[in-house]
Amino acid sequence: MNIQNSQKAVDEWIKAHGVRYFNELTNMAQLTEEVGEVARIIARRYGEQSEKESDKDKDLGEELADVLFVVLCLANQTGIDLQQSFDKKLDLKTKRDHDRHHGNEKLK
Repeated sequence: MNIQNSQKAVDEWIKAHGVRYFNELTNMAQLTEEVGEVARIIARRYGEQSEKESDKDKDLGEELADVLFVVLCLANQTGIDLQQSFDKKLDLKTKRDHDRHHGNEKLK
């Protein structure tokens, strides 16, 4: 599924199962909350913090999907074609960063 289809699927889900989109400020707070949940899992599972027993069953993929869902909501409600924006950003990064990290000794 491409990003445009994902945006459409989220919009259809909101119309079928939600009342309406939360406002942009509420969705921004939701996004922050979801990113915090991703950070918690990564800090404990892949970082140096000890993982609590209650966190061991947390699904990183599910939390990343929560982040994506809210990002798609924000794109929909602000009229952003996220596929177009992503393609443009990837092109820019490709041109700008093609050789940027090849000489970085920290990455070898």
